[in-house]
Amino acid sequence: MQTYHSISAEVYNLDKPIGSSFGDVEYYSQRLSHVKGKILEPAVGTGRILIPLLEQGLAIEGFDLSEEMLAYCRNNLKMANKEANIFLANMETFQSEQQYEAIIIPAGTFLLIDDDEKAFHILTNFYHHLESNGRLIVDLFLQPDFSEGSSHYRTFTNNQCELITLQVTQSEINYINQTTTSHHRYDKWKDGKCIESEFEIFTLKWYAINEFKRLLMQVGFRDIVISADYCYQQYPTNRNQVITFEAVK
Repeated sequence: MQTYHSISAEVYNLDKPIGSSFGDVEYYSQRLSHVKGKILEPAVGTGRILIPLLEQGLAIEGFDLSEEMLAYCRNNLKMANKEANIFLANMETFQSEQQYEAIIIPAGTFLLIDDDEKAFHILTNFYHHLESNGRLIVDLFLQPDFSEGSSHYRTFTNNQCELITLQVTQSEINYINQTTTSHHRYDKWKDGKCIESEFEIFTLKWYAINEFKRLLMQVGFRDIVISADYCYQQYPTNRNQVITFEAVK
């Protein structure tokens, strides 16, 4: 699974600050509004969704594979005057005696699991960490506009007035494994000089809708609801929509 390093975590925090939403913050707030027990957000990142849910009064905690992302999350929690249990962990090997009423994986993060066997083990792990009748909510998306060899740039300015450039090159699409691979080059500039660089290989998987539904059923989930673009029970009708699966243990 892809992990965010120093500059990439900084860019994520700049690009998607706490309070920003793609419709997902409102959707998860509504779908979880009646939850009384514990909620877990694996791959919590900077806390973009966790903190609004905390502010709603929900008992949510989270973990991430990236210590750099967790550092931003801790700082964002401090600025929001909120507290939460956040910790370093891996989706596949995470173990806890705590059971959760809901586990959420927003924003397509599950697609970073690019191996079928690992994906099955991770979903099974989440299943075992849910209470009876607990819910798993997962966002997925397709990647119809991926074009091998295409490239684009983005720029960001941090609080230290340093310029960060990001070059994204769409490198390879693998139709057999259902993955896309992009190369991300980060450069940080100060007074016209490059002071730090990072390179990452970013691989995402995609699933057909019925394929992922069968995977959830194979794990043992039931009562699976499929929604599009954060409209509950509105079934997807085109390839560009965000697809949310909600399943019950």
